[in-house]
Amino acid sequence: MSALTPLRDLPTANIFRAGDVFVLFGELFGRGYANGLIDEARRAGMTILGITVGRRDENDRLRPLTGEELQEAEGRLGGRIINIPLMAGFDMDAPEGTPTPTALVADLKLTNWQEAKLDWAQIERCREVGVARFKSALAQVMTELDQAIPDGANVFFAHTMAGGIPKTKVFLAIANRIYKGRGERFMSSRALLDSDLGKMILMNFDEVTANTFQYLIEGSSGIRARLAKSGGEARYTAYGYHGTEILINGQYQWQTYTNYTQGYAKMRLERHAEAAWAQGVKATVFNCPEIRTNSSDIFVGVELSLFPLLTALQKEGCGAWAEQQWTECQSLLQDGVQLQQILDKIERYNNDPAIARFRNFAAWPMDNSAELAEVMVGTSEEIVELHKDRKALISDHLSALVLEGTGPLMFHEASAPHGPVLWLNHDIIARQLAKLH
Repeated sequence: MSALTPLRDLPTANIFRAGDVFVLFGELFGRGYANGLIDEARRAGMTILGITVGRRDENDRLRPLTGEELQEAEGRLGGRIINIPLMAGFDMDAPEGTPTPTALVADLKLTNWQEAKLDWAQIERCREVGVARFKSALAQVMTELDQAIPDGANVFFAHTMAGGIPKTKVFLAIANRIYKGRGERFMSSRALLDSDLGKMILMNFDEVTANTFQYLIEGSSGIRARLAKSGGEARYTAYGYHGTEILINGQYQWQTYTNYTQGYAKMRLERHAEAAWAQGVKATVFNCPEIRTNSSDIFVGVELSLFPLLTALQKEGCGAWAEQQWTECQSLLQDGVQLQQILDKIERYNNDPAIARFRNFAAWPMDNSAELAEVMVGTSEEIVELHKDRKALISDHLSALVLEGTGPLMFHEASAPHGPVLWLNHDIIARQLAKLH
């Protein structure tokens, strides 16, 4: 496991300029972490290029984007997209005429999924097909990128691929119990990890979230070598999650959302960055704070660690602007509810023995527990109920602030990175926001 290596000083370096190239390695579907990097690249005058994961046709075969889809995707990106499908993972792959992993688990039900056994020889054949498909498409993408990146330019590869849950009905029911369930509806995350279904999902997480970073670094070695000869440099970043330091009892302390099933793949992602770094490649995984996104909404309670950011804004010198954020958050609460009540509730939550025992960095990612779920899910639901509108939450506002802070931190740190794995905690996020405002 990586040592906890927080970024403590605001980065100021910038090797990127007009004529350099920013490559988003992962399709942009909505507002998220990647937008912050794209905003910085645009501000620097860089050429923005992207890729697509492609789409599935009526027979579930992967295809490029149609003209209309391509136009829409390029509009979101604000740059050109290389229209070669780079769908990661192997859940929909198989040797011709044999079942895919998704087909193998399609008939699983809540009554039998824990005992169900998968054909691991077939799973491995599917994985090999999926990896070969991805690498073949990646080689084609790199050929096009090689032509688009001029000699002497600097290139910023921003890896954003993550996920890998197969499209099977039973998983949604399982996830609702593991990540949202309390009492009789609670389910241990260990039950999933010990099942064949869980083991297959973890394999696919590794391929999508982690191994694609390695494939990117290896696949772009020719571009990297050419640029090095002509005075250009390459940088690689990826988005990790490995807990975050937040203010607890007035001190920045590491804590985490439990159970983050993708944590195993995120640690593999870190190892790929460390291996590349050892070979002289400037590749850095930035472990970013918990935020609310469309994909994280299944993890009820993940947003609770956002609230102490408000206190961090005051501590790190955001001044009048920090007070504006407090006022904005206060306005989202029901009449008679004070923001300080929420922060006091979060402080009690973080000091609850059921929660505090999960602040074990060396044991990450730990399995959940019924006691944890009762406190975490319960606290989350209580705080949501104190808002005027369930669709306008303080955690949404604070998530946007985290996104605003991470973009410039990652962009400038990548120019002269301090290491292969760095944590962006609430202290450096708040200080970056203070600088911006």
